[in-house]
Amino acid sequence: MAPVLALVAVFIVLTMGRPILFRQNRPGYRERLFQLFKFRTMNEKKDAGGRLLPDENRLTPVGRFLRSTSLDELPELWNVLKGDMSLVGPRPLLPRYLDRYTAEQNRRHEIRPGLTGLAQVSGRNILSWEDRFLLDVWYVDHVTLWLDIKILWRTLLQVLLRKGISHPGSATMQEFLGNPSIAEKNHHTDHQDF
Repeated sequence: MAPVLALVAVFIVLTMGRPILFRQNRPGYRERLFQLFKFRTMNEKKDAGGRLLPDENRLTPVGRFLRSTSLDELPELWNVLKGDMSLVGPRPLLPRYLDRYTAEQNRRHEIRPGLTGLAQVSGRNILSWEDRFLLDVWYVDHVTLWLDIKILWRTLLQVLLRKGISHPGSATMQEFLGNPSIAEKNHHTDHQDF
């Protein structure tokens, strides 16, 4: 992957400058924080008050291409090599979401987060937060090597088709604000097609 990583890094430097990588703490296995690495896709433009502009105003054309092809995720392979992440698992989200999960949703931290996951191949960012968490917990309860192989294969197809890249009406996924009604819902999701 070194030639691809180098080429992407050059494009980022030429179009956005430095830094090349985006680094952010994310909760992983048992909620332990680790530093996630991705290629940077946004600039640092701010409004008159010094606050960062919304994602859709900061996402650059190169950044949009990197996201649509998932090339921005390649530095996370370093997180996989370090043992912070797995190739397949629930995607690591923001630390500020931790106190917004129901007990059931928080079960997504019972395994390592993944570079890709069941939610990513079942709709990616077009899914609601509720559906994503249902898929994450279903995966935690049904993880097998065969399921991981199927998810990796479907991830390749998803990337090639460039489906579900952003949430409708947003450049990225909307913030998770919590949903107390999830605890009362039926969590029996059938994924026998996997």
